[in-house]
Amino acid sequence: MTADDPRDEEAVHTMRHRPFALDLTRPLGTAHGAIRRREGFLIAVERGSDGSGAVGLGEATPLPGWTESREACAAALDGLDDRAGAGAALEALDAASTPAARHGVSLALADAAARDADERLADRLASEAGIGATPTDAVPVNATVGDGTPDETAAEARRAVEAGFDCLKLKVGARDVDTDVERVRAVRETVGDRVALRADANGAWDRETARRALDALADFDLAYAEQPLPAADLDGLAALRGGDRLSRANGRVPIAADESVAARGIDAVLDAGAADAVVLKPMALGGPDRALAAALRARSAGVDPVVTTTIDAVVARTAAVHVAAAIPDVSPCGLATGALLDEDLAADPCPIDDGRIAVPTGPGLAGDAFDDLRRW
Repeated sequence: MTADDPRDEEAVHTMRHRPFALDLTRPLGTAHGAIRRREGFLIAVERGSDGSGAVGLGEATPLPGWTESREACAAALDGLDDRAGAGAALEALDAASTPAARHGVSLALADAAARDADERLADRLASEAGIGATPTDAVPVNATVGDGTPDETAAEARRAVEAGFDCLKLKVGARDVDTDVERVRAVRETVGDRVALRADANGAWDRETARRALDALADFDLAYAEQPLPAADLDGLAALRGGDRLSRANGRVPIAADESVAARGIDAVLDAGAADAVVLKPMALGGPDRALAAALRARSAGVDPVVTTTIDAVVARTAAVHVAAAIPDVSPCGLATGALLDEDLAADPCPIDDGRIAVPTGPGLAGDAFDDLRRW
């Protein structure tokens, strides 16, 4: 191992964490219920046995249904030795049972190593993953449109398009199928054919309902339907796809897996032929490193990777931008979620312009943008 390897046992001198809580500007309606508040932990690690190395910053913001509970995340972080080496810290955290906790520690270690090496996190992630292409400087993103009446949904979609987005993800599944079809119809009629539409059911439908919904939604040229069935039903997702990769050309809606990836793992989803696209949440997968590895595994199987967040605070959102930037020719990602928060931990270093989000150019996560957060 080199001195900059984030798994170097001598790399971490101290490790600490503190809680935070952030309200959303308004509840985000999903098939699992409304999300109103995000609670998590900031994590800091200082590299070097003499305390002279860079301080890396991480974020663990659990979201039950995708990750562990806040209580389980807190217990996992409390159980870490604050003077442990990097390898010992990561080995003590289980990505399957406490992915948010592992995400926070993994990100803090990677940020510290990248800052010490004076390189962007995206460049370091790409290099460690063996990606030859240089990460992009801007990532295409979609806007998320929450549950609402057809008129409310169409109005929110119109505002997103006016703000420059050309890809929208519509939350469905909280209402009956006929109402959701009218909501999607209203959006398509409002935004026209040039805007890509995705529908996200968050696993709300059973097989019969999903088939009926997808048959009706096929008229609206959807890029894909995200998680139309519960996370565990990989056979059902494969059946909805019809076995082979499908496309709008044959009148069927492509299928994306989200919760299934977190619950069953990327290999199980791909082996089952359950998805045309996979939605990868670094927080739910256990860290930026694991999310990028999953993206490359999907690409190798001919499945499109999309990076998104669990409505995280600014530190984890910025890390997800770096993950997306490291994926060559990445599709629009679900990273434009900062506006959903009523307040944040710090100013956002990733501005959005015309549906693209800028990747910070400074070392690590964002140069000195988060320096105030590293001190407590």
